[in-house]
Amino acid sequence: MKALTVHQGLVAPLDRANVDTDMIIPKQFLKSIKRTGFGKNLFDELRYLDVGEADQDCSGRPLNPDFVLNQPRYKDVSILLARQNFGCGSSREHAPWALEDYGFRCVIAPSFADIFYNNCFKNGLLPIVLSEQQVDDLFAACQTEEGFNLTVDLERQVVVTPGGDELSFEIDPFRKECLLKGLDEIGLTLQEEDTIRAFENKHQKKFPWLFQELA
Repeated sequence: MKALTVHQGLVAPLDRANVDTDMIIPKQFLKSIKRTGFGKNLFDELRYLDVGEADQDCSGRPLNPDFVLNQPRYKDVSILLARQNFGCGSSREHAPWALEDYGFRCVIAPSFADIFYNNCFKNGLLPIVLSEQQVDDLFAACQTEEGFNLTVDLERQVVVTPGGDELSFEIDPFRKECLLKGLDEIGLTLQEEDTIRAFENKHQKKFPWLFQELA
């Protein structure tokens, strides 16, 4: 998992409330558990004018010109600005996979669905909760100022606007530490590799018959 300390990026405004995980990554694309390759189908029903199919080449599909991610000014975005209850619906972990694979590192919203919120931290994606007024102000700035970008300082727990205003956010200390160090659940386990190996060796010596191969 990629570490996140300080990130500065272009912001894309998704002005919709209650965006569910099926809208983030529709069900027909949930055929893999590799965590990669989902970015091309992120927000598929909103990005394209046709109905997408699994394993389809997206290069020739008709784009929806009104959708925010298809507009040239939002090319190479890495921060998504959203409305309340983002990530509701089913618990599919493919939703943060798709956002991360597309290139997003942070999602800012007034509220998130609990399971989606938890899944984000497991996949190196930082969900930031700000007040509705703060989010409204960011939407207004993003829509009027082309190239609007924000700086997310995870260590200090602030979002910094181009004008220097700092918007503080809360985060669980353990989740913060994992993101700062780029540690997912596997990475956390591997930190105890020596202890695990020592236990395995001791266990094998104590119960050698458990490790005998069958003839």
